[in-house]
Amino acid sequence: MAPADQMLALYLEHRRALVNYANGIVRDRAGAEDVVQEAYLRLGTVSQEISHPVGYLYRIVRNLALDWARRSSTDRPDGAVSDTLEAVPHDAPSAEHVLLFRDELRLLQEALVELPERTQTAFRMYRLEGQTLQQIANHLGVSVVRAHQLVKEAIVHAAKRLDRSEH
Repeated sequence: MAPADQMLALYLEHRRALVNYANGIVRDRAGAEDVVQEAYLRLGTVSQEISHPVGYLYRIVRNLALDWARRSSTDRPDGAVSDTLEAVPHDAPSAEHVLLFRDELRLLQEALVELPERTQTAFRMYRLEGQTLQQIANHLGVSVVRAHQLVKEAIVHAAKRLDRSEH
């Protein structure tokens, strides 16, 4: 087999592993592909016989990948900005949190259904509609103290149900 054919066979045999290796350095699959192709082209320009061609090819890939990563970090700061943006806290909950919140909401709904209608109304008006205790008392025809007690009963009952579900 001709030396060029040997190099091509070597490249094809190790290409996937080389791309994975380069991707670990450049953190960009397309960039890793480019690095490995460039390494193959450079390997083809070597005129002397190489005693360990696979090791030599990995060394070329490593050096090219490091150069690529350096250039990318200075030429295109958007990669660093992207990493920085990923680290910035944001208001959007994760999928796990969404599921957890949905379960808690379902448990809260179940807990409120167990309460007397007047207690449910007091809770809904206070927590969901933002009504004052005075407005709740007027609506239900009770004292402000009793309106407060109704809201507190609903909150305590819901909290107990949520605590039971965690255990």
